[in-house]
Amino acid sequence: MDFLGSIVFLCLFSMAFAQQSMDIDHLDPDLLPRPLIIEFSESRLKNMSDDIAMHCTSWRVAVEANNLGPWKTIPDECADYVKDYMLGRSYNVDLEKVSHESGIYAKSLELGADGMDAWVFDIDETLISNLPYYSDHGYGLELFNNVQFDKWILEGVAPAIKPSLKLYEEVLSLGFKIILLTGRNENKRNITVSNLKHAGYQKWDKLVLRGEHEREKSASAFKSDKRKEIMEEGFRILGNSGDQWSDLTGSSTASRSFKLSNPMYHIP
Repeated sequence: MDFLGSIVFLCLFSMAFAQQSMDIDHLDPDLLPRPLIIEFSESRLKNMSDDIAMHCTSWRVAVEANNLGPWKTIPDECADYVKDYMLGRSYNVDLEKVSHESGIYAKSLELGADGMDAWVFDIDETLISNLPYYSDHGYGLELFNNVQFDKWILEGVAPAIKPSLKLYEEVLSLGFKIILLTGRNENKRNITVSNLKHAGYQKWDKLVLRGEHEREKSASAFKSDKRKEIMEEGFRILGNSGDQWSDLTGSSTASRSFKLSNPMYHIP
């Protein structure tokens, strides 16, 4: 193409482009090409949220049914679910149900005249709540830290779990011996007694903590051994309340045990 032909071609191309631009100005802007943006509908987002809630509910049920193997933290995707459960009405309703059924059972029993019928209670997440501590640590999302948790214990301000306090008072009034069996170490005895009394638990017959030589035992082994000792003293353990399966299972078990809900941590 010669020089004159090139000039003519460029002029015609410029006129065509200008005309196209004028035509675009009159087009509906909704018909113009747009960047690719993927937007999920509200129903799609709700379905995704429902799937997570269903998964986390299934996980929590597996925890309470003792169907999971040992676990150290709650699933990442269940952090909001566990928080909502612990702070919402559902957790309290579950605790109230356990307390109610425990009370029905306790009142159905005819106690011996020798005063040796006993009810065993765990302490943490059974009689008193460490929820204020766990609310600062992801409701079980963080790995357990002994040092930080001991600092919390030493504050001695864990509140009572009200349905458990009600059951404790009922069992006490029925004439049961009250035995508190906890995985806390013996060096926490004084602060534990102070915290319990501050929370409303004023009387018990035994408070059993871990001795220095028992620290390496699993919770299940430790509590099984202690229940055996209690039975060898002549006590009949008719009821046992705890938030961990290790509070309730093993050997020398109670006539009937009651599991309180706790999806925040697992103690083998």
